[in-house]
Amino acid sequence: MPLPSDFYNRPTLTVARELLGCRLVRILDSEQLVGIITETEAYIGESDLGCHAKAGKTKRTQVMYGPPGRAYVYFTYGMHWLLNAVTEAEGFPAAVLIRAVVVETGLSRVRSRRANVPARNLTDGPAKLTLAFGIDSQHNNIDLTSTDSGLWIEPGSPIPDSNVTNCPRVGLYSVPEPWKSIPWRFMVTRD
Repeated sequence: MPLPSDFYNRPTLTVARELLGCRLVRILDSEQLVGIITETEAYIGESDLGCHAKAGKTKRTQVMYGPPGRAYVYFTYGMHWLLNAVTEAEGFPAAVLIRAVVVETGLSRVRSRRANVPARNLTDGPAKLTLAFGIDSQHNNIDLTSTDSGLWIEPGSPIPDSNVTNCPRVGLYSVPEPWKSIPWRFMVTRD
């Protein structure tokens, strides 16, 4: 059962933290792939200079202004798709980037899509994750609160605070402070 829209219609930092341990589910050619979410990043509003919404509502960012629980999938660096879950109230642009998962179901399919990659690196980055799970532009603006599209997020096992680390977001090379160093990245730490 997918997480409901009310889950996403909350402060983005809360959603980013609580997505850790949830299950990303993708139906790919009739096969179910499942990954436990282990890393997220929060992007919050037009004032966040690390957020795409800093440019306002554009063709690219309009999904971020939509209802909570939609997928914001965008192309970056001319080669990678990245998956985000839209958060907060409709009209306020915010989203959580799904940065990494640990594959729970469909490992052989994931390995076939990520040939010659060590197991620990199959889905340990946002572009690796979308490649492994076959997520691309066709998933932009789909409803993550429904199973109809073949991509959703469902409850998993909560991660205790003692196993979570906060640190700065990744890849914001030209973003000024404090946005460059703000600790809005959430990661499950290993035991």
